[in-house]
Amino acid sequence: MKTHKTIIYLLIFAALAAGCKVSKDVPVPTTAIPDTFRGAESEDSSSIAALPLKQFIMEPDIQRLIDTALIRNYDLQLALKNIEASELLFKQSRLGNLPVLNMQITASSNRPSDNSLSGLSTSQFLGTSHIEDFNAGLGFSWEADIWRKIKNQQKSALAGYLQTREARKALQTRIVANVAQGFYQLLMMDAQMNVAKRNLQLSDSTLRIIKMQYDAGQVTSLAIQQAEAQQLVSAQLIPQLEQAITIQENALSVLTGKLPSAIERQTSLNNIIAPVKLPGGFPAAMVSARPDVKRAELELDIANATVGITKADLYPTLSITANGGLNAFKASNWFKVPASLFGVVSGGITQPIFQRRQLKTQYELAKLDRERVVIQFRQTVLNATAEVSDELTRIQKLQQQYEISSRRVRTLQQAVANANLLFKNGMATYLEVITAQSNFLQSELALAEIKTSQLIAAVELYRALGGGVVEL
Repeated sequence: MKTHKTIIYLLIFAALAAGCKVSKDVPVPTTAIPDTFRGAESEDSSSIAALPLKQFIMEPDIQRLIDTALIRNYDLQLALKNIEASELLFKQSRLGNLPVLNMQITASSNRPSDNSLSGLSTSQFLGTSHIEDFNAGLGFSWEADIWRKIKNQQKSALAGYLQTREARKALQTRIVANVAQGFYQLLMMDAQMNVAKRNLQLSDSTLRIIKMQYDAGQVTSLAIQQAEAQQLVSAQLIPQLEQAITIQENALSVLTGKLPSAIERQTSLNNIIAPVKLPGGFPAAMVSARPDVKRAELELDIANATVGITKADLYPTLSITANGGLNAFKASNWFKVPASLFGVVSGGITQPIFQRRQLKTQYELAKLDRERVVIQFRQTVLNATAEVSDELTRIQKLQQQYEISSRRVRTLQQAVANANLLFKNGMATYLEVITAQSNFLQSELALAEIKTSQLIAAVELYRALGGGVVEL
C-alpha cells in the first residue's frame, strides 16, 4: 500500500511539473528587417509577389513549360520524397508522450550440476535435475515530460518537417524562374538569328554591288575582301546561334523532365512587352513570403528546441515501469490463472551527477549553435533584401539602356539606308557602307540582349520577393 502511495505521489509531481520550462526561447531578430528597399521608386505596400504565377507570367508557351516542370522535374520529385520522410518522423514524434509497451514470451531450461547447491536443492525439493521456467508478460515504461523535453522534441520535428516544405517551395520558385528565363533566352536567340540572316542578305547585296564596281574598275580587290569579311561575320553568327539554341532547348527539356528535344514557341521577343515599374512592397512582406527566410526562421525554432532538450537532460527524470503476465516452472501450469499471474510496478527519479561534463557541454554547444542560427537568419534576410534591391535597380537602369539602345538602332538603321543610297550614287565609299552595316548588326543584337535582360530581371524580382509558389 505504501508503494502505491509513492507512485501516486510521483505521478502528481509529474503532473504539476509537466508545464515547467527550463529554457527561454530566443525570438526572431526583427531588427534584421529594414523598413524599405533601396532602389524602390515609391513606398507601395503592394508587391508583385502577391500575384498568382499565371497572372505574372502570361505567355502560354511559358505557362505550359512551367506546368510540365512542376510535375516532372526530378529535383522537385526528390524534394517531395524528403517531405514525406520528414512527415513520418513528425508523426512519430507526436507519440512521444505515450508509454512504451512490449510483450515478451520466454521459455528456458537449466540443468545445474548435481554437486552444486542449485542441483542438490532442485533434486531434493523438485525431484528433477532440470529447472524450467516459462514466462509470458507485458512490459510498460513511461517517462514524465517534466521539463518539456518531449515537447521540444516534437517542436523540433515539426520545424524540420516545415523546413522540407519550404525547401520544396524554394526549389519550385527557382525552377519557375529558370524555365521563364530560359524561354526568354530562346526568344532572344531567335531574334538575333533573324537579325543575322537579314544582315547576311544585306551583306550579299552590298557584295554584289562592290563586285560590279570592281568589274568596272571603280574599286580594288581590297573592297571585295572587306565586304566578304563583313558577310562572314553575319554568316558565322548563324551556326553560333544554332548551337546556343540547341543547348538552351536541351536545358529546358531537362528542367521539364523530358529528353532533349525542340521547344515549341509561338511568340517572339518583339511581341512581349517588358515591364517597366514593378512594386516590391515592404521588406517585412518579403520576409514572410520567401521560402529561404522562412527556413532560416524554422532553423531558429529547432535551435531553441535543442537548447531546451539539452537543458532538460541536466534535470531529474521521472520514469515508471511495470511488468505483468504469467510465470510458471512447469509448462502444464503456465496458463493456470490466477496462480501463475505476477506483477511488478516501480517508479524512480534519476538525477545526473557526474557525466564527465558531457551534458553540460552539449547544452553549451546548443546555445552556441543557436547564436550561429540567429546570425545566419540575419545574413539570409540581408542577402534577400540585397537581391530585391539589385533587381529593382536593374529594372530601372535596363529601361534607360533600352530606350538609348532603341534610339541607336533607329539611327543606325537610317544610316545604313542612307549609306547604301549614297554608295549606289557614288557619293559614299564601300567602307562607310560596311561600317554602317556592322554597327547596325551589333546594335540590333545588343537591343535583343537588353530586352531579354529586362524580362529576366522582372522574373528574378518576382522570385526574390517570394513569388512563384504553386500549391501542388
